[in-house]
Amino acid sequence: MPDAVVIGAGPNGLVAANLLADAGWSVEVLEEQPEPGGAVRSDRGVHPDYVNDLFSSFYPLAAASPVLAGLDLARHGLRWSHAPHVLAHPLRDGRCAVLARDAVGTAASLEAFADGDGEAWQGMCRMWDRIGGDILRALFTPFPPVRSALRLATRLTPPAALRLARNLALPVRRLGEEEFHGEGGRLLLAGNALHADLAPEAAGSGGFGWLMSMLGQSHGFPVPVGGAGALTDALVRRLESRGGAVRCGERVASVVVRNGRAVGVRTAAGEGVPARRAVLADVSAPALFGRLVDPAHLPDRLLRDLRRFQWDFATFKVDWALDAPVPWTARPASQAGTVHLADGVDGLTRFAAQIATGLVPEEPFVLFGQMTTADAGRSPAGTESAWAYTHLPQRIRGDAGPDGITGRWDERESEAMAYRVEAQVERYAPGFRDRIRARRVLTPPTLESMDANLRRGALNGGTAALHQQLVFRPTPGTGRPETPVRGLYLASASAHPGGGVHGAPGANAARAALRGRLIRRT
Repeated sequence: MPDAVVIGAGPNGLVAANLLADAGWSVEVLEEQPEPGGAVRSDRGVHPDYVNDLFSSFYPLAAASPVLAGLDLARHGLRWSHAPHVLAHPLRDGRCAVLARDAVGTAASLEAFADGDGEAWQGMCRMWDRIGGDILRALFTPFPPVRSALRLATRLTPPAALRLARNLALPVRRLGEEEFHGEGGRLLLAGNALHADLAPEAAGSGGFGWLMSMLGQSHGFPVPVGGAGALTDALVRRLESRGGAVRCGERVASVVVRNGRAVGVRTAAGEGVPARRAVLADVSAPALFGRLVDPAHLPDRLLRDLRRFQWDFATFKVDWALDAPVPWTARPASQAGTVHLADGVDGLTRFAAQIATGLVPEEPFVLFGQMTTADAGRSPAGTESAWAYTHLPQRIRGDAGPDGITGRWDERESEAMAYRVEAQVERYAPGFRDRIRARRVLTPPTLESMDANLRRGALNGGTAALHQQLVFRPTPGTGRPETPVRGLYLASASAHPGGGVHGAPGANAARAALRGRLIRRT
């Protein structure tokens, strides 16, 4: 009988399993899919000569995460690679905002948009250099982050702390307008905010856009050498070196609860897998409390609150094998690992507004990844392994474009949406379609079928909006990995601090399980 059973072999589940194994616990991880990794996987399914990441690709939060740093995954084969530029946001007139690998390079790019914007960026970077470490420690520890908050209080005067708090709460459109005269800096902030489901006018989007921009400036947007799956492989090798086991193709059907305590799980095949000390669930909060745990073991208040749980945007993704680099009109984009495609901040607002009203956006905001630019071994020399994704409503009510997309995602709708994404790329890189050797289309239901945590392709385990963060995540009054069932811990992105590949929800759950064991012994 293992000490702990972990449901799900995504990055959070594997981090949790590793930390428990480090503490001397025996651990068994059960994964529904035929391979581990969750949303951190890669393959050669588009073309045998090209490595494409199935879901996530660039990992600034992983690079900054003290959780992953503490696992020393380099000893288990993980290596990182960077593109020459972190990120680019080209405009149709040929101008291009660039997040360079150094602040001086970024400042020079923004200065071309408006005098003084380079210094404004440098000022943001100086603030990050001063307090960024404390913000990250607060982000990656259980709520409330008392120690990090105290350290922050000692670094800033009360007026400075209030100004910082105001900036973090601002909509990213307003933050960009206050900080920058030109569009370049505003584009970097707003585009990064929309890596989550935060519209330019959403409260708190300024803080998220600033966080992601500063992470890109300080840590880059690195990729694992050889594909996203290399990160998963390192986590699995480390776990197995400590005696842990990962069993794939094992869907957990229920958590077994006796006398108010989780004592194991039962698989879809009917096998009972007991757990001596704890069950940790790297699954979404709706799946854990709405399917895996019998409602009789949960308080009515939690079940009522769970009906208000909000998913983040759905996702539509296309992977390509290109026989030549992307022919960007704005040349700096050719050196960036990540490229944002939208017609200015106003274009981002139109995109987000159409999603908010349930419409498939007519002109999608496209996040484009140039993987060979970031890691030369992803495809043959002179070619590019590439992908793009865009967001959609969780529930489609109509189509703002001409194709009548309804969300059935049959062949016609899938092809129409893929064409719409490619048309957006063509606006900034004429001739792009001529370079496509092969492609793969991943619709929202396809993404969910490959990872059940990705509800219609929702990437963040629930909205990143303020009303479902911190003490409100996943429901009001929680904010921690403990659940109403003793010995059961929520270890997924549905728990604080939320989405992104950084391992914090898994680490928080593992540490809570270890604390719970100590408390029971005393």
